[in-house]
Amino acid sequence: MEAKAFCPAHITGFFKAHLDDGQKNLENLGSMGAGFSIKQGVTTKVKIHTKENQKSNFKIKTNGYQSDKTDVSEFVLNEFLKLGEFSKYFFEIEHEISIPVGYGLGSSSAVALSLSYALDQALQTNLEKTIIGKIAHNAEVNCKTGLGDVLASYHGGFEIRVKPGAPGIGHVEKILTEKISIIMICFSPISTNKFIKEQLSKINGLGGKMVNRLLESKDYYHFQDMSLEFAKYVDVMTPRMQKIVKELSKNEIKCGIALFGETIFSMIPQKEENKVMEILKKYQEGIIIKSELDDVGARVLNN
Repeated sequence: MEAKAFCPAHITGFFKAHLDDGQKNLENLGSMGAGFSIKQGVTTKVKIHTKENQKSNFKIKTNGYQSDKTDVSEFVLNEFLKLGEFSKYFFEIEHEISIPVGYGLGSSSAVALSLSYALDQALQTNLEKTIIGKIAHNAEVNCKTGLGDVLASYHGGFEIRVKPGAPGIGHVEKILTEKISIIMICFSPISTNKFIKEQLSKINGLGGKMVNRLLESKDYYHFQDMSLEFAKYVDVMTPRMQKIVKELSKNEIKCGIALFGETIFSMIPQKEENKVMEILKKYQEGIIIKSELDDVGARVLNN
């Protein structure tokens, strides 16, 4: 038995965290905010064999960019193991990660959601899609690797998360745009968990207001302005980031900041691609990613 699934990377421009619902139900926790999913992300393959004399019942391998932890994958697998009598199986899990890990691109949610879809297909558990999404969301909230990326990348596209929570509980409003390019430069990671703890009241004060403002304009230029405003307000702008933002602005190019990482993104009409690339290529220490919106969201791959 085997299966393969893909989940797009997701970038958040601003958010409001919801960390306590009074009942501690993981699926009710999460974030409101806005962001977008891109064509790159995580592809996960699952192969299931009969267990022989292995000490463990699973093996997790990562190709491409490396993740330093496997706790999110293990949480997802353990949730599926509760759904049937699977003790005689050995699970071979392989994640192909095409985006840098820890840079604000939602890599852990893409790992969790692609694995959740692949396991459902391989084990033929035939879960409702929202349940598949819920398992991945709970993994991420439990492991403290993110809050709203699963809900967003489950739906794909450029979205506003208007109600927090897992798929089936949280709600997004998608914003349609003309065909745009997305170009990013990633410099270094930032610990999401540490940052949220230290800055929560600041984050929530502005993040909630911004959701309402973007619901009115539904404009990706406006979204990028708000993302910059948010990053400056919560003080995540490094001198290097400020320098690039200033240069892009001088050339009348909009940009925003991925939360949380030392990563700048620019959502632009395709005709402006070359102008942006020329500026970013000067910063050779950065990883440049060129992409487009992924409007489909997480899915099983049939090849």
